[in-house]
Amino acid sequence: MYAVLETGGKQYRVTAGDTLEIERLAAEPGQTFTFDRVLLVNREGQVSVGQPVVAGASVVADVVAHIRGDKKIAFKMKRRKGYHRTVGHRQELTVVKVKEINA
Repeated sequence: MYAVLETGGKQYRVTAGDTLEIERLAAEPGQTFTFDRVLLVNREGQVSVGQPVVAGASVVADVVAHIRGDKKIAFKMKRRKGYHRTVGHRQELTVVKVKEINA
């Protein structure tokens, strides 16, 4: 059994026991978090596709930790003008472990 959920503007295919790094959630480590935006649920070949979400479906996950992603470097430069600028960015992430899929 698997589900496709949406969070942080991205879609993830999850099964029970999966560990994900997603956009930062407003939940403390150790708490459970319920994802209500479930777009698809597959139960042993029976596929339920939402319009846009599956009614009554949810994914329950434990919040493991809050981390920061790898540093991404953005380099700007204008040729012959002496202008160059380096900007770094580290995304705030939350690690969650999926407990169960309710459909």
